[in-house]
Amino acid sequence: MKGKTPFIIMALAILALAVAACKVSYKFTGTSIDYTKTKTISLDKFPIRANYVWSPMESMFYNELSDAFAQKTKLTVLKKNGDLQLSGEIVEYSQTNKSIASDGFSAQTQLKMTVNVRFVNNINHDEDFEQRFSATTSYDSSQQLAAVQEGLVTEMIKDIVDQIFNATVANW
Repeated sequence: MKGKTPFIIMALAILALAVAACKVSYKFTGTSIDYTKTKTISLDKFPIRANYVWSPMESMFYNELSDAFAQKTKLTVLKKNGDLQLSGEIVEYSQTNKSIASDGFSAQTQLKMTVNVRFVNNINHDEDFEQRFSATTSYDSSQQLAAVQEGLVTEMIKDIVDQIFNATVANW
């Protein structure tokens, strides 16, 4: 066994050096931003231009949008003159009957929200666009909209913000 000890020590030392020399690094941010060129994003308020208005929606949307870019990217969120610029308006907030019960009355009501977005990439104008993003959700018609509105709007806003985020900086 004495003759094998130096060999085992030598093998373990080589193995330890090999493991220490290897470094595997995997980072997934979900974005395709070149932070050497793009450092800021400016977000305008998105006013409600829909026929039906629920006033808290405007600030809820802006807060969720700015939080998404602040938390998921290294971009600094500005009020004006960002390398990337997002502006637009909430153009639709509506409810329609989705299904009819056996008694002939509405059983489900669908709520829909649509946001028109203008995206300007001052680093690469080939990526500029204007596009509408929509989300829908349903609720039982026996409930009053006022009782479920905040939760449903929050859900739709998160969906739309994810769509906008993916279209602007994820580029998958």
